[in-house]
Amino acid sequence: QVQLVESGGGLVQAWGSLRLSCAASGRTFGTYTMGWFRQAPGKEREFVAAISYSGSRTSYADSAKGRFTISRDNTKNTVYLQMNSLKPEDTAVYYCAFGPRYRLAGPDLHEYDYWGQGTQVTVSS
Repeated sequence: QVQLVESGGGLVQAWGSLRLSCAASGRTFGTYTMGWFRQAPGKEREFVAAISYSGSRTSYADSAKGRFTISRDNTKNTVYLQMNSLKPEDTAVYYCAFGPRYRLAGPDLHEYDYWGQGTQVTVSS
């Protein structure tokens, strides 16, 4: 019984902000790297950000650096993605995923083994 539920998506104007949340259950959340990915229609799923099990280490796609911040609260079994200065090209379905235990994973989708259903983010110009 593993479940990831994303929330917080919606329609925003360019230059606006959103905070996505992903609530996890069914695993020992605090031992896993967590990641955020996104997928636009007709495109492959792409890496956005990842955070180590303790929250002490993070990695970001170049497109996210300086604008997005990944964080987690292990007491709430939740990982967040704060998105600022949003652009229309950020429009996608955003997914959170479990990565490996303890070690920080990067952009390789194959390092993540369980995915949420996604939440739609639409950025209008």
